[in-house]
Amino acid sequence: MTMTEMLTGMLVLSGSLLILASAIGVLRLPDVLCRSHAVAKALTLGIFLMLLGLWVYQGEKQTALKILLAIFFQVVTIPVGSHLIGLLALQKDIPRWRHRPIDDYREPGNRS
Repeated sequence: MTMTEMLTGMLVLSGSLLILASAIGVLRLPDVLCRSHAVAKALTLGIFLMLLGLWVYQGEKQTALKILLAIFFQVVTIPVGSHLIGLLALQKDIPRWRHRPIDDYREPGNRS
């Protein structure tokens, strides 16, 4: 087994584990804001690592630009989408987890 194959395996395996953690977070976390946080962090990093593993495995300069563009768009769009879901949840007054550590900075009736 070469060093490239070992590095590829580690990157893909760690990316897969992060994506699995993101899926478990979506299923297990109590409210929309916690779930969107799990998706934004773990899924973005998991896809990033898996695409890096693909880049190491391919080893060609022709695929480098395509993989870098895919990484860039994933890093930009997933957190922005997660943030928009969180804003929509706050605007629609979707119930939050009752044991959250701090209260909202605004009163429930004043959502402007």
